[in-house]
Amino acid sequence: MRHDTWRKSSRSGSNGQCVEVRDRGVMVDVRDSKAPATGMLSFDTAAWGAFVDNLKRRSALS
Repeated sequence: MRHDTWRKSSRSGSNGQCVEVRDRGVMVDVRDSKAPATGMLSFDTAAWGAFVDNLKRRSALS
């Protein structure tokens, strides 16, 4: 699903210590929500998908 705007997880609290994600189709950008002007990291969608899948697997084991 493509989102050209920055978004946070629905599970994020209001403490401001979150990451924001923006899906640009072939790339996914990630930045620190409390310091967005400091830059971002970009990943291709395959790498980002593998990262998210790994997090989900680890969470299921906990």
